[in-house]
Amino acid sequence: MTSEARNISQTVSEFILLGFPCRGEIQFLLFSIFFVTYILTLLGNMAIMCAVHWDHRLHTPMYILLANFSFLEICYVNSDVPNMLANFLSQTKTISFARCLLQLYFFFSLGTTECLFLSIMAYDRFLAICHPLHYPMVMTIKFCCSLVIFCWVYGFLWFLIPVILITQLPFCGPNVIDDFLCDLGPLLALASACVPIPGTVLICGTMSSLLIFTTFFYIIGSYTLVLRAVVQVPSVAGRKKAFSTCSSHLAVVFLFYGSVMMTYVKPGSGQAEGMQKFTTLFYSVLTPFFNPMIYSLRNKEMKDALKKVLGSS
Repeated sequence: MTSEARNISQTVSEFILLGFPCRGEIQFLLFSIFFVTYILTLLGNMAIMCAVHWDHRLHTPMYILLANFSFLEICYVNSDVPNMLANFLSQTKTISFARCLLQLYFFFSLGTTECLFLSIMAYDRFLAICHPLHYPMVMTIKFCCSLVIFCWVYGFLWFLIPVILITQLPFCGPNVIDDFLCDLGPLLALASACVPIPGTVLICGTMSSLLIFTTFFYIIGSYTLVLRAVVQVPSVAGRKKAFSTCSSHLAVVFLFYGSVMMTYVKPGSGQAEGMQKFTTLFYSVLTPFFNPMIYSLRNKEMKDALKKVLGSS
């Protein structure tokens, strides 16, 4: 990059997050709705973590992964929702350049970690149902913990290169982001308004697509084999239990990946005006909200454990 571009990039010291522009009373109503959703998301995922911790029957790889997934969802909503709530009540709606890039890094790193966790959970169900005799020997607690560590470490390493590339981009003046967080597409669009950045867009798009499609097709392939094995289970009760577990996992997968694919397969490509913020809202706020309900309502062991945690039994 030329020294001129570097000087230009320093002219933008903050960004304006438009969020959901509307009248003051509507802003307060949206704040109230999202605040309640945020609190319920935290409580629901914390309840799952507590249930797994306190009920020794749930000290198995599947539930250890689920508890870590719930912790991940808590981190995920905390990467964007508190700032979104603050902006509803703010007049300026600004975020500093450094905070914007930090939010971008944590938001995408946690999203990458979620893709990996969903893949590992699919692998766990594949082993448990397709290879039940080998499952106890392969999926030990130690191996399960190693997979959890891998997801967290690799998740935070994967998006380092795109973030470093974005820090080198020139932001020459336009600093309004039509979103409620510092998202990849809007930032690339602002930078491309200053100078052409086809290389950065290609790298970001390739890394996003590679992660999304690799993990998605692995998950779909795993559950295809699982469902084929479930159909052959002779016991009706066994089939019902396996279908129940797999359907809840698949529901979460389609909720998350459906909206993610709409947003990040081709970042900075100019989606329909205002559409990106709604797809982002869906997987970053609503999916973590629905996950505890999906997992608990279709799982008898989890329902029983949650009743104990909530003091209902």
